[in-house]
Amino acid sequence: MAEWKAYYQNEDEYVDGEEGDEFEVDYKCTGRDSLVFLVDASKEMFIRGEDGEPSPFDMTMQCVRSVYTSKIISSDKDLVALVFYGTEQSKNPRNTFKHVYVYHDLHSPGARRVKDVDGLRGDNGAQVADETMGSGKTNLGEALWCCSNLYSDVKLRLSYKRLMIFTCRDTPHRGDCEHDRQARTKAGDLKETGVVIDLMHLMKPGGLDISLFFCDVVSPPEDESELGLQMEPCGKLEDLRKRVRAKEMKKRSMARLNLCLGEGMNVAVGVYITVRQTKKPNANKLYRDNNEPVHTQTDSLLLPSDTKRAQVTCVCRQIVMEKDEVDVIKKFSDPGLELIGFKPMECLKLHHHLRSALFIYPEEETVTGSACVFTALLRRCSERNVFALCKYTRIRNSSPRFLALVPQREELDEGQAQIEAPGFHGIFLPYADDIRNLDAPQLPTASDLQVDKMKEIVHKLPFKYRSDAFENPVLQQHYRNLEALALDPMAPEHIEEHIEDHTGNTQMVTTICLMQRDRSPLHRVDQAVDCGLWNVVPLLFNGCAELLDIGGNWNTLS
Repeated sequence: MAEWKAYYQNEDEYVDGEEGDEFEVDYKCTGRDSLVFLVDASKEMFIRGEDGEPSPFDMTMQCVRSVYTSKIISSDKDLVALVFYGTEQSKNPRNTFKHVYVYHDLHSPGARRVKDVDGLRGDNGAQVADETMGSGKTNLGEALWCCSNLYSDVKLRLSYKRLMIFTCRDTPHRGDCEHDRQARTKAGDLKETGVVIDLMHLMKPGGLDISLFFCDVVSPPEDESELGLQMEPCGKLEDLRKRVRAKEMKKRSMARLNLCLGEGMNVAVGVYITVRQTKKPNANKLYRDNNEPVHTQTDSLLLPSDTKRAQVTCVCRQIVMEKDEVDVIKKFSDPGLELIGFKPMECLKLHHHLRSALFIYPEEETVTGSACVFTALLRRCSERNVFALCKYTRIRNSSPRFLALVPQREELDEGQAQIEAPGFHGIFLPYADDIRNLDAPQLPTASDLQVDKMKEIVHKLPFKYRSDAFENPVLQQHYRNLEALALDPMAPEHIEEHIEDHTGNTQMVTTICLMQRDRSPLHRVDQAVDCGLWNVVPLLFNGCAELLDIGGNWNTLS
């Protein structure tokens, strides 16, 4: 076992690109993402809903704050701006546009901006917004023009530009044809420069019809995975957050490869990461005097021997090889996916799963017609219940792996939001030497009665397990502590625990410890019931085996 691990460890560290290396994808070379929130500040936005529901303005501010905090954690180099239109006061570069208030220009999010957004939340925030900006006439065309200037003033390279409009009015200009024409013209100019315009419309009394104006303003879907403009407005905060989360981030592919279906038949596909373990960010070293980050540089000269790679043979003789020689030995094929054949889904076993799967999706921009061929392949594989077996080479000089491309059809929820995207899941298949017989320890086998009772417990669980429904409390508490230091609240926000707390006071723990010393399991159960500790005892006994051994007393005690 040790020899097997040592043999593959050096190979993985070099070029194999296993889970640790392959999932660390650097996107810095593509530029920065930018997002502008264009929020309607009319009086209709401040009207609270029925049964004390928050106003559309309050829901928007909570959503903006959520994006700010998530950007700080996930991508702090991205640029975010907050602009209000339909205001009484005007504040924008050079004060060119009336009734447009630039609250935050395009810049990286920080603690100060989060505090500013917090000041606009709730009833007090509505009062602050009224005193600061007020509500006046609306000219969406000038607001879009102002946002265009924000993009042009940025000197950094922007890879992705998105503009989100938050409003609860379907006719912002109240039938003014000239203002409607100007807004449509400016929206078209923005879309020609690469800005994606999305509408996040909120519920209002009497309903909202976006076909009256906004259908000509928003951008069409970028590809088949985009649902485009949603006809139903958002009536709840969670629905609004879900739509914003689905739109704010650009779906970047880890790699763009060719899927070879046969001689002369290549389809361009993108490889995406679906699941990745979240870890705490690395600590940055700072100067003690000014808290500036410390940058280390290595300028040492490499000797010719440092550029060589040594290998050891079975006779313990060291053979020194050049890097180019090692690259030639490592190269099996060019990067890409090569179709080998098709197998029934029954041939794919659970123990074949080695690591987190990839997601394969067509790249129509690279090769025209890829989406059509890919969709046809996906549909036929799904109908025939088969998976495609492929040889996968991620990068040059990397070892090839076998992938099982499992088809997945598109699924939508009741709000027409996409739950599952259409594409193939790339399951990594093991080699012959990856499957080994392990010497598992011999453990006592549960009796039929114990198994039946445990089945009853499992079936009575009150929820359906989903991995994305549970947050890591350690990570959440870590970020809450950082947020508390940055925003200066009285105490960090409490993290909701999804595991029931069965710990009690010192007297309860002492009673349980005394019960553990008793030799009779049934007597311990009786003591637990007398003390009201029935929920605590099963967790402290060794695997609940002794409790289940008492048989008929389980039903009476439970």
